[in-house]
Amino acid sequence: MRHACLIITYTSAVQTMRVIKKLDNGKFDFYIHLDKKIDMDTHRSLFDHPNVYFIKNRIKVNWAGFTIVQATFNGIKEIVASGREYDFINLLSGQDYPVKSADYISDFLDEHKGQQLINVWNFAQWEEALARINRFHLTDKIFKGKYFLERMLNWVAGKRPTPKGLTFYGNNSTFWTLSPDAAKYVVDKVESDQKLYNFFRYTWGSDEFVFQTMLMNSHFKDDVVGKNFRYTDWSAGGAHPKLLKTEDFEMIDASDAIFARKFNIAVDENVLDLIDESNKIPHGVHH
Repeated sequence: MRHACLIITYTSAVQTMRVIKKLDNGKFDFYIHLDKKIDMDTHRSLFDHPNVYFIKNRIKVNWAGFTIVQATFNGIKEIVASGREYDFINLLSGQDYPVKSADYISDFLDEHKGQQLINVWNFAQWEEALARINRFHLTDKIFKGKYFLERMLNWVAGKRPTPKGLTFYGNNSTFWTLSPDAAKYVVDKVESDQKLYNFFRYTWGSDEFVFQTMLMNSHFKDDVVGKNFRYTDWSAGGAHPKLLKTEDFEMIDASDAIFARKFNIAVDENVLDLIDESNKIPHGVHH
């Protein structure tokens, strides 16, 4: 069984290469969407790696904008179009890192074949998310006076109507492990419905609810595990998770996660060394 890793990145090629080397046990291929704002030459060191593919249809990604979803859609379409067969697509950022060995992760995925590993909350449990869909957001637009126009638009329009028959689900974790069929279902469903596509385009942080919403309103809902097996620390509060460092190693190591985020190799590479060292010890015999 083979698996694809779709890496949406604008950060360090050195860190991405470390992820690839860690997972390169013959069961993973790597598809990299490098933000169009970044020169491809910065990632030239990855060009000749035999199972690394760069997404051709790359776009400029804006934080909290629909562009993150579009970059993911473009990646999914190119993975499917490759004709290579995969059991799973793992969506990762350039600051994610595998926190178990490649063999552990591939065995883990084999055991979960047919399931969709994605965190899910109903919007009823996530009240602060309602403003993301009930108001117009011009997150991907960049021009002077944008926020004034946004306020005026919402003042005139009032509460924004949501698509009929759609119950909203999401989670503050963007990242997931889905079967190619489920991932492609979401892309096809959203891109084939111009009204739905436009609705999502003018929301905020859509990467945290488009996949959950579309899957939970589909025949895939019974396959959704409701857990993405990623370790993320939101204890700092705010819109960004904590940057993981050496001090976080024990918590990461004790978790059942297969990936964690976020790391910065330039700030603390030692935590990655500790994770790799721990992965060399047979699972279950840590002291």
